[in-house]
Amino acid sequence: MQTALVVRFLAFEDLGSLQQILDGRGYKIETLDANLDSFAGLDPSAHDLVIVLGGPIGAFDEAKYPFLKPVLSFVEQRLQCGKKILGVCLGAQLIARALGSNVGPMGRKEIGFAPISLTDEGLQSCLEPLSSGVPVLHWHGDQFEIPAGATRLAATDTCPNQAFSVGNSVLALQFHLEANPQRIEHWLVGHAGELDSIKLVPRVIRDQAQACADELLAAAQTVFASWLDRN
Repeated sequence: MQTALVVRFLAFEDLGSLQQILDGRGYKIETLDANLDSFAGLDPSAHDLVIVLGGPIGAFDEAKYPFLKPVLSFVEQRLQCGKKILGVCLGAQLIARALGSNVGPMGRKEIGFAPISLTDEGLQSCLEPLSSGVPVLHWHGDQFEIPAGATRLAATDTCPNQAFSVGNSVLALQFHLEANPQRIEHWLVGHAGELDSIKLVPRVIRDQAQACADELLAAAQTVFASWLDRN
């Protein structure tokens, strides 16, 4: 049986549509809450797959949130193993940091469902199903630089670095392809303060989620399945 380790920062920013894929493939899933569970003695090579999810803090915020330090150390060790690791939003930023790149504020927020533009390399990658303009969920104010040796895969007008890969083992997504639009209400409530701060009405995102749900869920399944199959 294959195993997957999920590193989670917020309960509602979970595996989303990835859960169905992993369940369907018979993965045994272990979840660690980054701010509660210990990473001491954790073997970075023990699982077939590691997924580091998102959260509303910065990749360099360990002074404010000390639990980030062991998470970053684990990510660094996992990368050295050469085994599959997927990072989403904060998870992607931690991978970028572990690979020596900077992560910092964009000076603006990117929140809501919108398409990404794929690079030439992105069109040849597992992200190709998104090339038709499928809206994906964006929810961030920071961005990563592309690490040396990594391949830039996608961009938006607001954020030029939306995804990168390193071979077939590392996939880092700034956007939330895993987010299930049918459960967007969890995000709207969980991030209500942030939405209020930028005067973004929840109804806008709710309507976007409803409009793209079927298309996005199908594309996400295809993308993640394609990446898992690449060795």
